[in-house]
Amino acid sequence: MPSRILVPLIIACALFMENLDSTVLSTALPAIAADLGEDPIRLKLALTSYLLSLAIFIPASGWLADRLGARHVFRAALVVFTLGSILCALSTSIGGLVGARIVQGLGGAMMVPVGRLVILRTVPKHELVASLAWLTVPALIGPVMGPPLGGFITTYFSWRWIFWINVPIGLLGLVLATLFVPDVRGETPRRFDAAGFLLSAAGLAALVTGATTLGLDILPGAVVLSCLAAGAGLLTAYVLHARRSVAPILDLSLLRIPTFRASVLGGGLFRIGIGATPFLLPLMLQLGYGLTPFESGMVTFVGAVGAITMKFIAQPILRRHGFRSILAVNAAICAGFAAIPAAFTEATPLLAIMAILLIGGLFRSLQFTAINAVAFADVDPDRMSRATSLTSVTQQVALAVGISLGALTLELATRGRPEVHFAVDDFTLPFLVIGAVSAVAVLVFRRLPPDAGSEMSGHGRPRGDAVTAMRER
Repeated sequence: MPSRILVPLIIACALFMENLDSTVLSTALPAIAADLGEDPIRLKLALTSYLLSLAIFIPASGWLADRLGARHVFRAALVVFTLGSILCALSTSIGGLVGARIVQGLGGAMMVPVGRLVILRTVPKHELVASLAWLTVPALIGPVMGPPLGGFITTYFSWRWIFWINVPIGLLGLVLATLFVPDVRGETPRRFDAAGFLLSAAGLAALVTGATTLGLDILPGAVVLSCLAAGAGLLTAYVLHARRSVAPILDLSLLRIPTFRASVLGGGLFRIGIGATPFLLPLMLQLGYGLTPFESGMVTFVGAVGAITMKFIAQPILRRHGFRSILAVNAAICAGFAAIPAAFTEATPLLAIMAILLIGGLFRSLQFTAINAVAFADVDPDRMSRATSLTSVTQQVALAVGISLGALTLELATRGRPEVHFAVDDFTLPFLVIGAVSAVAVLVFRRLPPDAGSEMSGHGRPRGDAVTAMRER
C-alpha cells in the first residue's frame, strides 16, 4: 500500500478512538447524568473539560514534535489517552469524570495535531486534499459507530464500557505507529516559549471555564465574570507577548495569510454553531422524544454516514468550484441544516429526521474538508507545526464555546420551572441560535480571492496539468 495512504490510515486509529469516544459519550450523557445524580445540562462539563484540556496543551504539541520527533510524541500521546479512558471508566462522580477527561485531553492534545503534522510534512501540497480525506475516513467511522454503539452499551450494559473499548484501539495504534509512522522533526527546533505557554494556557482555561459555567449555577456569578475577565486579560497579554517574541508558541502572524485567516476565523464561527449539534440532538431525542440511548444513536448516526460519503467526492468538487465558492455557499447551506431541528415537533417522523441528518452530514463534511485543507494552502513547510497548533487550538475552543452556547440557551428555555422536564419545544431556541452563528461564517469566506488555495484544490488548472500534478512525487 502506498505510504501516502498507509500512514494516514495508521494515524487515523487515533482519530477513530477520539471521535468514537466523543460521539459515544454524547449519546450516553443523559444516562450518565441519571447514574451520577446530575442535571443533564451540567454533564456538558464532561465534553468541555476535554476540549479545554486540548486547547491548553495543543500549543506545546508542535514544539515537542520538532524537538523529540513526531513518532515518539504520537506514541506517548496514545498511552496517555488510553490511561485517561481507563480513569473515565472507573469514575464515580462528575468531578472524577471531569478530571479523567482532562487526562484524556492531554493525550489528545499531542495525538491528533502531531499525527496531522506527519501528513503535512510528508505529502506534497497537491496531494494533501486526498491524503487528508484518507486520514479522516477511518476517523469518521467513529461517529458512525459511536451513536448506535454508545446507545447499545448504555441501554443494555453500562456506560463505563464506552471507555473500556478505547483500550484495544489504543494498543493497536501504538503497535502500528511504532512500525510504520516516520519520525519527522523540524530542521531547526525552536526555543520553547514558556511565558507564552503560561499566558495562553491560563487565559484559555479562565475564558473557557467562565463560558462553560455561565448560567449553570455551578459557580457564583462574580466568580464566572472574574474568569471571563481574567481570561480576556491574559489572552490580551499573550497577544502583546507574541508580537515581541521571536518564536511564540501560538504564531499569530500566520493570520496575515488570507487563506489561513479565513480558515481560523470563518471555521471558528462555523464550529461554534455546528459543535453544539452533537450535544443537543441526543438530549432532544432522549429527553424530548423519550427514545432510549440505543434508539437515539440509531437516528443520529446517519449524519456520519453522509459525512463519510462526501469524503470520497470532496476533492473533485473542490477542483471544479474552488475553495471560496464552496466555503461561502456551503456554509449557508450547513447553517440552514443546523437550524432545521428547531422546527421539529412531537409529530415529526423519525425517518424525516434521519433524512435531514443524512443530507446535512454530506454538506457538513464537505465544509470541514475545505476548511481544514485551505488553512495550509499557503503556509510554508517550516511553519506547518505552528499552523497546526494554532488551528487545533481555535477548533477546540470553538467547539467548547458551541457546546456552552447550546447548553446556555437550553438552560434559558427551561429556567423558572420547579422541576425540569424537557419537551421538544425547549430545543427550538438553541437550534436557531447555533444556525445563526454558523451563518455568520459566510461573511468571512466571501472575502477570499477567487483563486484561493488553487495549488491545493487544482481549481482553474487545465485538466492535463491537474492530472500531471497528481502523479508528481
